[in-house]
Amino acid sequence: MSAVRTVLTLAGLTLREAARRKVLRSLAVLTVLLLALSAWGFSRLDAEFGGLTSGEARLAASTVLNLVMFGFSLIAALGTAFLAGPTLSGEVESGTALAMLARPVRRSTVLVGKWLGLVAFGSAFVALAGLAQFVVVQVTVGYWPPRPVAGLALLAAQTAVLLTLGLLLSTVISPMASGVVAVGLFGATWIAGVVGGIGDALGNEGVARVGAVSRMLLPTDGLWRGAMNAFQDPSLLTQFAPDLGGSPFFSEAPLTAAYLGWAALWVAVVLGLAGMAFSRRDL
Repeated sequence: MSAVRTVLTLAGLTLREAARRKVLRSLAVLTVLLLALSAWGFSRLDAEFGGLTSGEARLAASTVLNLVMFGFSLIAALGTAFLAGPTLSGEVESGTALAMLARPVRRSTVLVGKWLGLVAFGSAFVALAGLAQFVVVQVTVGYWPPRPVAGLALLAAQTAVLLTLGLLLSTVISPMASGVVAVGLFGATWIAGVVGGIGDALGNEGVARVGAVSRMLLPTDGLWRGAMNAFQDPSLLTQFAPDLGGSPFFSEAPLTAAYLGWAALWVAVVLGLAGMAFSRRDL
């Protein structure tokens, strides 16, 4: 019970520390800017493409919403990746971790507490920013995604995957380098997913396998595709799926339970590796 209390205390302290960092202000500015730009863009859909049928209007709204939500996922990725490094590695370099671990607190407890605080921070950002975007879309074009809670939960899971990777990297390299590498891998996985989608559309199994393998090695793109599917109108899958094959902002199928289980196992394994690396690191 004392270990659980310590983990929760550390999670609360990490959440409070994250809220005071300059990264939070940067995230807020980027979020407000993206909301404003998307509101203007959605309001111009009808003016620029007048005469759209109801199905075409829903297709446009759904596609642009996925594009904007990818922007939010990228903002969340940048924020959490660059928060994860300083939260652990930065404290080691400054000597703060040594003062904390001088008490009878296990390193694994510190790591899990910080991870939990960062997951709470990233999930709260995704929920607030996502709901704000849904309101913007509803007000401007009258579209509301069919499964908003499931989609936001998958985006929060994507954030958790990336910050877990960032924590692992921060145990072996500098805080800045860990953020750069994590975001670089996030982008590379997304590009590999786009390449794989094009391979699926063309019937090229070798190219399609690139996306499948990348989604197993780093589940961020797989979770993102599940979120896209949750934000799409179901009727679009039957009406326009053949025309949208290979689109980076269209997902034909929801995630399977097996893949969600793999993503959870991936997080557990990487967090365990981070704990092992942190326990052997000289302070």
